[in-house]
Amino acid sequence: MSQTPITLFDTLTGQKTQLQTLEPGKCGVYCCGPTVYGLSHLGNARAALVPDVMVRFLRHAGYEVKYVRNITDIDDKIIQRSQEEGIPAQEVADKYAAEYKSDMAALNLLEPDVTPRVSDHVPEIISLVQDLIDKDLAYDVSGDVFYRVKAFAGYGKLSKRNVDEMIESAGSRVDVDERKETPLDFALWKSAKPGEPAWDSPWGPGRPGWHIECSAMSSTHLGDCFDIHGGGRDLIFPHHENEIAQSQGAHGEDTFSKYWVHNGFIDFDGEKMSKSLGNFFTTREILNLYDSESVRYFLLTVHYRSGLNFEIEVTCPACDAELDKEQQESGACSCGVTTGSDELRQRVRFPGLEEADERLAYIYRTLAAAKRFLATAKKPGNEEPVLENVAGMLMTFVVHMQNDFNTSGGLGALSKPLAEANGLLDTGKGVGKATRYLTLEKFAADMGVVAEILGCFGQDPEAWLIGRRDMKAARMGLDLARVDQLVADRVTARQEKDWDAADRIRGELDALGVGVQDGPEGSIWDFQ
Repeated sequence: MSQTPITLFDTLTGQKTQLQTLEPGKCGVYCCGPTVYGLSHLGNARAALVPDVMVRFLRHAGYEVKYVRNITDIDDKIIQRSQEEGIPAQEVADKYAAEYKSDMAALNLLEPDVTPRVSDHVPEIISLVQDLIDKDLAYDVSGDVFYRVKAFAGYGKLSKRNVDEMIESAGSRVDVDERKETPLDFALWKSAKPGEPAWDSPWGPGRPGWHIECSAMSSTHLGDCFDIHGGGRDLIFPHHENEIAQSQGAHGEDTFSKYWVHNGFIDFDGEKMSKSLGNFFTTREILNLYDSESVRYFLLTVHYRSGLNFEIEVTCPACDAELDKEQQESGACSCGVTTGSDELRQRVRFPGLEEADERLAYIYRTLAAAKRFLATAKKPGNEEPVLENVAGMLMTFVVHMQNDFNTSGGLGALSKPLAEANGLLDTGKGVGKATRYLTLEKFAADMGVVAEILGCFGQDPEAWLIGRRDMKAARMGLDLARVDQLVADRVTARQEKDWDAADRIRGELDALGVGVQDGPEGSIWDFQ
């Protein structure tokens, strides 16, 4: 099977290049996963979503993909959390690894083919460290093993940094370990400290350094050479730079990852999150407010390499006035009321997510209407041309995805076909019955392909719309029981032909922003 051509932006070369995998028709992908010491936040979700969509499209393009995403379950932060919670470090890691898996599943992320954990790869890590020592690229100081940065000629090539300048800058810090040969040398193995987890090694008991872990796990599951390494832009230096030094130092200059793909940051309201609200929102907090597909759609509206601004609006619990950043930090509104951070977090609104939620609802309403039409209309016996925008939708979408996995452009390619489909669903005037049916049939089928690639639009439309409606009602503080009762009363009034009562009830629903759709199977409500 031939593969669809794909171009991607390679951080190492700093330019777009056509993907040419090491083995024709196959693609090995490694992505840096989470360090599991707390609940995931939206930045973690984006870092996992980018390779998820990339893998989905690679498979659509005909590649046999092996996708590896690791779990870092040995780390200083995990040890610190274990001391705070009074439980073993491994128990902390297991707990938050399970929470991470749950959050990513809620976002409809594919399970990686392999999810290696550091704690299961200590022998491979020790072997790699010993190899670096044997090649004079690392040295042991009282049980701590450091990488000898000056001995690796290519150091700095990914981050485009000068080694001598980095060493000088690192040497100006007051916390540099004087046992190192140069301040830039980094730990491959850390000697054991009281109360911390440790493993036996040729250099004494200890545990792996952070960077060596990914070098060992990627080579174990993808080999010394593989195709794509992904992660957040914040990992370019020092983590990925150090991975290259370790892996190529051990296996040769032309080994390790052929291409490097990095996603942009998420900014909270254009800057770091205010202290009163905490420095991030967990994925779970967001998913308690918005449907998971709306969150996924929101993250896909911007090209993965671009930054994404997560706008926040906060209102005063007393007067409903919007608070500026200074008021958010102090918790003090101009009305004189001072509010604690927990209460302010209940008054947060996310405009970008609201827009994504509305757009996704529009798409699902179109799919629901198309499904109803196709279920009741008679399939034509003759072939007629499909309308232009729908006919070219999938090809245009794929072209955008071929261009560095451009989900933003791909979503934009759906706009005209959606409008065209809705025009056919509204009236269909001026279009033959066969064309109308065949166009809507192709629209529904091709949207199914798009859904597989993006991980959106793939649920039963009616069920999704009801679930999304109820979540929006909860965000708005709307009394669902009251709305359901009003809808039921209106149905009764219509059955009894009490049109005045039916109109009055519709007016009450309109005031709540609720619209009612009457059909042969009953009346359902949604937001207008």
